[in-house]
Amino acid sequence: MKRSADHVDQTSIDVAMMQRCIELSKTATRKGEFPFAAVVCEGKNIVAEEINGVAQNGDVTRHAELLAVSKAQQVLGRKDLSRCTIYSNVEPCVMCAFPIRETRMARVVFALRSPMMGGFSKWNVLRDAEIANVMPEAFGPVPETIAGLMQKEAEEVWRKWNPIIWGVIKSRGCFGSADHCEHRHGVPLEIGFLRRMLIQYRNRHSV
Repeated sequence: MKRSADHVDQTSIDVAMMQRCIELSKTATRKGEFPFAAVVCEGKNIVAEEINGVAQNGDVTRHAELLAVSKAQQVLGRKDLSRCTIYSNVEPCVMCAFPIRETRMARVVFALRSPMMGGFSKWNVLRDAEIANVMPEAFGPVPETIAGLMQKEAEEVWRKWNPIIWGVIKSRGCFGSADHCEHRHGVPLEIGFLRRMLIQYRNRHSV
């Protein structure tokens, strides 16, 4: 019974945080950015929330996910984000996926799939178990992944922002839709005692 209640509670948290993420994506457009946003949470608490800073800073590396991960580490005072979830209105690209794995993020939740650039749909960095098993000192275990949560609401922001650009994006298959929300569970590391000790050492010295 408790397990079912925990599941319902987590689902309600996920929906609330994605709603916040989608609202932030609207804010991004008012600041001259594409509607990208990300939120990092620890349990029910928002640790960091960011929008893209690419246009404002003239810097293509200023993706919302990267900014949110960086801010979360600063706020928590540690590199390790293994108790955190990152929410994004669009699937994190491959560039953003590696820092998510390096900070050992436990969960990744996004609305719109990105078949051309995504770190899940295209390159599968988010679900790659090999990098964690070979280099557990650097990469965390495969995080729980939820794809397609509130995708219609996320799409609507893009459509209202610029129907022409949204039409081009959709026609080129840059963002994809699905009829269901896909849920993949996390995968624990398959490592020996020595490497486990090295990981614990890394975690103790990750501040």
